[in-house]
Amino acid sequence: MKVNVEWKENMHFESHTPSGHTFSIDAAPEVGGENKGPRPTELLLAGVGACSGIDIVEILRKMRLDVKTFDMEVSGERAEDHPRRFTHVHVHYRLTGDLPVDKVRRAVELSRDKYCSVAQSLNARITTSFEINGETYE
Repeated sequence: MKVNVEWKENMHFESHTPSGHTFSIDAAPEVGGENKGPRPTELLLAGVGACSGIDIVEILRKMRLDVKTFDMEVSGERAEDHPRRFTHVHVHYRLTGDLPVDKVRRAVELSRDKYCSVAQSLNARITTSFEINGETYE
């Protein structure tokens, strides 16, 4: 896989993906950016969430389960010293529907431990939790 990232001006870059999408990436104004796009670190956390979410939807569909709604909150802790890499990433999934806890737990574990290539590419501890219809599980 290969993407093209082109410098536009100041701290603003534009990425062109092989799937035909283009998006802006920028830095915060306090470091010379103009807020024309998300920060690279924000994209990294979003990538973990989306990658894992795709896995979980696919796994639950194969289990013939009907997910009504699904969103997640992805948080990351970064090292104090440069390169300020993520040391811990936590994904909290929120689902609604008639979903057995054991099946959702299995889907979350499979994504976290086996299938999510984005999370597995990080040198960070990955933890998860989830809610089904408002009830939280670790």
